Amino acid sequence: MRLKDKVALVVGAGSSRPGMGNGKATAILFAREGARVVASDKNLAAAEETVRLIRGENGEAIAVQADVTKEADAKRMVEAAIAKYGRLDVVFNNVGIGEGHAGLNVTEEEWDRVMGTNLKSIIFTCKYAMPELIKAGGGTVVNNASMAAYYSYPIYAYAVSKAGVIALTRCLAGGYARYNIRVNCVSPGLMDTSMAAGIQTDSRRRTVEERVPLKRQGTAEETAQTVLFMASSESSYITGQTIIVDGGQIVR
Repeated sequence: MRLKDKVALVVGAGSSRPGMGNGKATAILFAREGARVVASDKNLAAAEETVRLIRGENGEAIAVQADVTKEADAKRMVEAAIAKYGRLDVVFNNVGIGEGHAGLNVTEEEWDRVMGTNLKSIIFTCKYAMPELIKAGGGTVVNNASMAAYYSYPIYAYAVSKAGVIALTRCLAGGYARYNIRVNCVSPGLMDTSMAAGIQTDSRRRTVEERVPLKRQGTAEETAQTVLFMASSESSYITGQTIIVDGGQIVR
């Protein structure tokens, strides 16, 4: 088991809609690989559903409600993990939203909400998680970005925020390497996840056919496998990097 005896915090471990999202799939996979999982979500019921699935496979997990765009909630979330398991070894920052008007039609409220969610959630989680990883003698952090960071994506706030996630990952990696903490990033492309369920249109399918060399969307489980690799000792000499999970879209 690649995470045996580790304590893993998955932030955004629930699914916003029925089905499998990146956080949910990762939490389940972490548990299968031996981790004790702290499944955190703004929606407690969604986190509890993930925990039920983990326990149904005889894994160990707890659910914690937290809106990690709020510093107090991020602090309380990490404290809950420590109170239950006494340490922290792995963090997966998976909270993110993509919404608002395209281009320069974005409103101030939309811009602030996307930036506040996609970047503040990582900053505040790491603010309180990093000291615990240091106490544990080191650990791993994986942040979830997006392929939107690499293209002229129409929803500017989303693309810019995800580019910020990649930059923040590099800053954290450089700042915490001396503590034996590795920080990396995953950038999913066109994924068939619960979050994307409402945009499975003919236009999206044509985009997949035209721009994705593997001719299909990815799955939450494929994102989870990549996150597991970066969280485990198999990637022990990798930090500050972004692994793209896009079926080859970036080469088009």
